[in-house]
Amino acid sequence: MRAAEALCRHAADFGGAAETIHLDVMDFVPRAFRKLYTDFYIGLVNKAPALWGYLYQLTHETRPDGSIERLRRAVERLNTTALRREIDRVRPDAIICTHFLPAELLSRMIRQERLACKVWVQVTDFDLHRLWVQEGMAGYFAANQEVAWRMQACGIAPERIHVTGIPIMPAFAAPPERSACARELGIDAGKTTFLVIGGGAGLGSLDTMAARLLALDGDFQLIALAGKNARALASLQALAARYPGRLFPQGFTDKVERMMACADLVITKPGGLTTSECLALGLPMIVNAPIPGQEERNADFLLEQGAALKAVDGVALEYRIKLLLEHPERLAQMRSKAAALGRPLAGRHVLERVLAAD
Repeated sequence: MRAAEALCRHAADFGGAAETIHLDVMDFVPRAFRKLYTDFYIGLVNKAPALWGYLYQLTHETRPDGSIERLRRAVERLNTTALRREIDRVRPDAIICTHFLPAELLSRMIRQERLACKVWVQVTDFDLHRLWVQEGMAGYFAANQEVAWRMQACGIAPERIHVTGIPIMPAFAAPPERSACARELGIDAGKTTFLVIGGGAGLGSLDTMAARLLALDGDFQLIALAGKNARALASLQALAARYPGRLFPQGFTDKVERMMACADLVITKPGGLTTSECLALGLPMIVNAPIPGQEERNADFLLEQGAALKAVDGVALEYRIKLLLEHPERLAQMRSKAAALGRPLAGRHVLERVLAAD
């Protein structure tokens, strides 16, 4: 969703040369299918992440022509007829898929000569699952060179692979000034600042995580982003009253780049979009509770590149924060490595390639 929204925003840079329409597949399927497709995934990664990891690898290794795979695709086709009708109505000049499900559906339409426009695929993680690779695609956009290498290993021609990064909002290409953003939040722009986004397995709830960190020695402040979780926000606000001037709870915002602009490090799950946003701003990370499969691969990439550390539990998080406070040069090194990986204009580069295609 966020990658698709980012592409729509970047289209404004082309002076009317591109009109974009964002279609969410789940808006064009029966309610029962949507609930199964989304709720099953969310429930599985939250309650049985190891099982999800097994299924991730199993579906990656399963032959596309196997009986189970054919049944799965048949069920998906039966539940997405409204989407295909909408595409027929819109008659687009090009389609960019930011999820493998529409790519798979459109691949079949291309084979049946029911779709004339070019279809492109934007992979939104630092890994490549087999389901992203579909016949008949005009081209693929990869997060980095390793993903591009994996695409070639799957049989995709090199000339159809473009290493652009993962599309993020244009705001990340023009970072706001730290002092201005700090004034908005009422925090000290000169003090070491950690941004905490969400809790996770082993680290506990947001308020528990924040309380553990605030108990550490050190001159630092925390921004805790609770999103739409009203209960978490209330707990954080109660905790902030005990630590005036050190903890700054925040609810839902569509200006997360302004909070990131105030931070020296982000504590987060390693989703493809969040990590891309951090890298665009040169923000190092401590990653926690990666979902087995795609998020584990994202975490591996960040750790290998030196742009992140990993905390498997609350004790590990405390240790890593203490380490970085005592060795600010280590944090500076991580920041430099994160900045080297950033691709803030990925969305623009994707659209340039699509618009330039014959």
